[in-house]
Amino acid sequence: MTTQSNLALHATSPQKLIRRLLLLTAAFVAILSGVSAPRVDAAENSVVAVVNADPISRDTLASASVDRYGTDVLDNLINRHLIMQECKRRGLGVTTEEVRTEILRVAKKFGLNVESYLQLLQEERDITPDQYSREIIWPMLALRKLVADEVVVSQEEFNRAFVSQYGEAIKCRMVMVQDKSQAVQLHAQAAAEPSSFARLAKEFSEDPTSASVGGLIPPIRRYMGDEVIEEAAFALKEDQVSDVLPVGDQWMFLQAVRRMPASQPSPQALPAIKEQINDRIRDEKMKTAASQLFAQLQKQAQVVKVLGDSQASAKYPGVAAIINGQQVSIANVAAECIKRHGESVLEGEINRKLLAQALSKSGKKITDDDLKAEIERAAISFGYMTVNGSADVQAWFDAVLEGGPGTREVYIEDVVWPSVALKKLVEDETTLTQQDLQQGFESHYGPRAEVLACVLSDQRSAQKVWEMARDNPTDQFFGQLANQYSIEPVSSSNFGKVPPIRQHGGQPSVEKEVFQMKPGDLSGIIATGDKYIILRCQGFTEPVVSDFNAVQEELQSVLIEKKMNVAMGLKYDELKQTAEIDNFFVASKEIPRVAGENRGSR
Repeated sequence: MTTQSNLALHATSPQKLIRRLLLLTAAFVAILSGVSAPRVDAAENSVVAVVNADPISRDTLASASVDRYGTDVLDNLINRHLIMQECKRRGLGVTTEEVRTEILRVAKKFGLNVESYLQLLQEERDITPDQYSREIIWPMLALRKLVADEVVVSQEEFNRAFVSQYGEAIKCRMVMVQDKSQAVQLHAQAAAEPSSFARLAKEFSEDPTSASVGGLIPPIRRYMGDEVIEEAAFALKEDQVSDVLPVGDQWMFLQAVRRMPASQPSPQALPAIKEQINDRIRDEKMKTAASQLFAQLQKQAQVVKVLGDSQASAKYPGVAAIINGQQVSIANVAAECIKRHGESVLEGEINRKLLAQALSKSGKKITDDDLKAEIERAAISFGYMTVNGSADVQAWFDAVLEGGPGTREVYIEDVVWPSVALKKLVEDETTLTQQDLQQGFESHYGPRAEVLACVLSDQRSAQKVWEMARDNPTDQFFGQLANQYSIEPVSSSNFGKVPPIRQHGGQPSVEKEVFQMKPGDLSGIIATGDKYIILRCQGFTEPVVSDFNAVQEELQSVLIEKKMNVAMGLKYDELKQTAEIDNFFVASKEIPRVAGENRGSR
């Protein structure tokens, strides 16, 4: 090794050196195995991250992902296996090209190219392109193939669809209300004076969309939905009012505005129209048939869920489920979990390791009693208490676990343990001074300033408004100025009135100014951030509590928690900023694959 190399090695931190050795070891093992050395960012690397020289293995990530998302992912895998088994039984398959074509077709429906559509799915619904292809498009296409022979569009179905799209229509007004007696009363008025229908709809109809335009609704055609409403509409003459009709739990009646004759598409457009209508009917029938087939497959399937069942797991080690005799391994479920949720789960593992390292360094430990106390504190703070005032832990767990991934154990590991860890790390440095107590007392229980406020976006406008407020020093005129000029919605809509301002509430420049004012005083122009604020003082509220000793214990509890929360946030930021973290899992996702690359070549 050269001198330059030796110097470089000694200049490297111990953490970086250990990370380098881990990577070199992986490369050496690969060479001995007769394969090319893996890249640092390889998705299958056994080490997915290194935190301050402490590695996180892929096995750890897999286990954590299964704990949190295994049940949901397994359900999806079972459903796909059922479809695959049925396709295999019938000798059917879905090609990659068919999946691509379907994605292209769906993207075009939304007026997007494929890349934009897939990006939208990922940003808005957190669905990756791979997940969308495997878990949504492929099952849909497979089910459609399975029911394709059963789906035939009859001439009668085509004729009804054609009439619903191009046939005669009735333009109507509608009144809809919840109460039947009110509907009958309004109907009597409309029938007696048809010209009042639009007014009645505006004043009384509970359907806001149609009420805003005098009850007008889209034209009613035959075979569009509710046959009773269609028959009632087509029985009407112009201006005539229908009977009162039930619609779900509401009541409605119609007035015919005019009859609209059927459209006659040109002969040139007719073939394309026929194809479009047939495709739409076929798609709708396929969806229904596919849903029925899938329900049948689920009903007939023999499924044994092993994951989460300790007795079954002992009998079938390494197996997550058995579907019609075919085993799905836990490794397969873990791989799916990592594909979907690996990045977020790994972030949690990294944070947990950072906290564990900090606890170890400070010589602190977390006990079961610590975790129990934190759970009880959280339950009480959110109002989950028994009749005797103690924490209703069961009700709290029911609330926090509803709709979320994992179990009690996962919640404790992901939420409770990190909170306790951060509190342990900052508890020695979180103390209350006499000044903290005094400011806290003034903030929570002291007088508050009642003011009118006007918020401006630039100093020139603020100067103009301030001069007008000075020249006409009344609350009414200031309120009008705020209504006209304030860019802040509350003060603008309430003619300057804003919630009372307390001391030590987080707005030091505003508080300093306002607590020096007297009723009727006009403040100077207060610059805060990119805003300019003008205040007019209306007075001060009476202190809520005057005896400090009466609230000292409760105040101390509130203030120490607030101060600790701030300290916890700062400590977490400090740990993240000073840590040396290599996240190979994320790095592997960020490096694009080369188009057309033959990954199996040597």
